[in-house]
Order: sequence, then C-alpha cells, then structure tokens
Amino acid sequence: MLSVAEAAARTRALVRRLPAEEVALDDAAGRILAADVVATRSLPGVDNSAMDGFAARCAELPATLPVVAHVPAGLVPDPLPPGSAARIMTGAPLPEGADTVVMFEDARDAGETVELPPSREGANIRRMGEDIAAGERALDAGTRLGWGEIALAAALGCARVAVTRRPVVAIVATGDELVDIGTVPGPGQVVDSTAHALAAHIAEVGGVARHLGIARDREEDVIALVEQALGCDLVLTTGGVSAGDHDHVRSALAAAGVQLDFWKVAMKPGKPLAAGRAGHVPVFALPGNPVSSLVAFELFVRPALLTMLGAAGVDRPRAPVILPDGYKKPPGRAHYLRAWVVRDGDRLVAALHPQQGSHMLTSVVGIDALVEIEAGGGDIEPGGTATAILLRAV
Repeated sequence: MLSVAEAAARTRALVRRLPAEEVALDDAAGRILAADVVATRSLPGVDNSAMDGFAARCAELPATLPVVAHVPAGLVPDPLPPGSAARIMTGAPLPEGADTVVMFEDARDAGETVELPPSREGANIRRMGEDIAAGERALDAGTRLGWGEIALAAALGCARVAVTRRPVVAIVATGDELVDIGTVPGPGQVVDSTAHALAAHIAEVGGVARHLGIARDREEDVIALVEQALGCDLVLTTGGVSAGDHDHVRSALAAAGVQLDFWKVAMKPGKPLAAGRAGHVPVFALPGNPVSSLVAFELFVRPALLTMLGAAGVDRPRAPVILPDGYKKPPGRAHYLRAWVVRDGDRLVAALHPQQGSHMLTSVVGIDALVEIEAGGGDIEPGGTATAILLRAV
C-alpha cells in the first residue's frame, strides 16, 4: 500500500491545468484567476482629500485666510493662490499648491474667511498611487476572486477577467443496493447520498458536478457509464473498488481504457482507493462507504481539482491540536478522525466525534477538522498533540 504522502504526490501528477476563459467581472466571484491583473491606472488617481475640511499651505499656518474656492468630489479645481484656503470635500482632488487639509472640526469657519490652526504637510491627504500605482501587479494568477478582489479589479476598470475554466467532474456511483434520492429505499437498499455530498464538495472547490447515475454491480454496466464519463475533465466512481465478489470497478476501468496508477492507500477510512488516467482525464475510484469516500475526496481529489484550476494554494491549513482524551491506534495505517476544534488561549483543542465508523454520516456534520494520526504512530496519551487538517477557520 502507498503512504498518504506518496498517493497525494502521484494523484497530483495525474492532472494538468485547464485552459483559461474570459468572463465578465460580475460573473467571476469564486473563480480562479488564470493571469495576473496589472494596474493600468493608479489608485487613487490624483492627490485628494481624506476629510471634509479646508485645503491650505502648511507653511502659512496658523492664519486666518480667505476662502477662495469650494471643491466637491469629482471637480478638477484651479490652483490655490498663495495666502488663501479652499473648502474641500472628502475625495475631492487637491488643488495645486495646497499641501495640507484641516478638518472642519479644527477650523473656525466664518464663511468668507476661515481661521486654521498649525498643520503638517500631507495631513489628511490621500496621495496618488498610495493604494496601488499604475504598472504594479494588483492580483496574482491563482487567486480565488472574493469580494475584495472583485472590488479592486472593478476600481481598476477590469470589466472582464481571465479565469481558469471550471472542471466538469463526472460522478459514477456503483452498487445494487443504491437508489436515487427520490426513491424510498427497500430492505437492504440505501439512498446514494455520497453522490450529492461529492457534488456539493465539487461546487465548493470550483468545479461542475455531473451525476451520470448508478451502475449496477455488473462489469458491463460500469464500463458503459465510465466510457460516458471520460468525456468530462475528471471522473469519480464510488464503490466497487475493493476485492469483493461484486467489486468490478477496477476491471471495468481497465476495459474502458483507464490505466490505474495505484490501488490501496495506508489510511483509515479510505483504504480501497484507486487512481489512474485515461488519456488526459484523471480517474479516481473512491470507496463505497460514504465517510471513506468523502475523506478520500478531501485528501486527494480536492487538491487535484485545485491543481487543475491553477489555484495558488491547494492544501488545507494544518495546525497542532490537543487531544484531551488521547487516542489508541495500532500502527500500520494513518487515521483521519472527524473532530470539532475550539480555541483555548493560544492552543487548539480537538474533541473527536464519538462515531468514527466509515458509514456514520453524522460524523461529518458540522466538523471543523480531520485529525491525522500518522501511520507509524501509536497511541496518543490524554493531553497529547496531533496534527489537524482544518476544514474551516477556528
């Protein structure tokens, strides 16, 4: 069996970056930039006032000065004559000659004149380009576009941006016991919940899920759906990848032209994982137990999809966590434990979900982390430390 680290490296080698496409900025939220955004203009575009107040020359202050102009935002003012002040609003361009702005609260406004206290050069002034200068790189390729990035791109006049095309991910479920979500399961049947969970996870990463249906436990049925799935950018199968009498996925993948790179990873849950490629299409055969499938997706498929998208970072953050109750583990396989994590001062403390079975869907509801107990490690004593893969900020 491969170690988790070896399997992770080999799965990333199976994928290649997808091409870029240009989209309207208003349609780009959540997408991954395919090219750097370089500022074609400076922000701010001119020196301007940071406050409502009076523009003046600091060398002339303190003084009572005539007010010779009113400068609202959006108006290009005339130069400020020596020995005078201009009433100026927030965001308005600074008149040529002025080098300071005194807030209204600090001035004694008499209408045609104003008494101004001492001030320093540059006070309450936003300098041209102090946010970003023309020619600077504003956003890096590989950045996921959130509201802040959208705001900056819009201010720079980027009506359209180059983003990586969304990967289309085919999901092929296998198993005689599976039924669609709209079917009431009979004795021995279960709803194919994994396909819906995977679709949600794919969308969260930035892909488009395409559920192709359920293949029964017959090799020809699996082959037919896999061949259809190979028209997508990445293929996921669930179930049928172990060594049971009705596990036909590996032979069906081979018959469909998929060359498997590996089978089985030294981890729990998720051991019977296989991965390979047909041409340029990566294929992941995930285990049938729902938690095993979702943990395998998190560790291997999610980074692969982010690699295809050209994302700047593909790994979740990791942090040491305290296990108050410890954990007993035989050596041999890495364990991935669903957990809640709370902050205790400068420490993170993990509470393991009481149900760690690979069929326990409740163990993935509301969790904050997967606590990783390395393959070579043994028991962790109460109060000991392990590494957590953080699924959300804590």
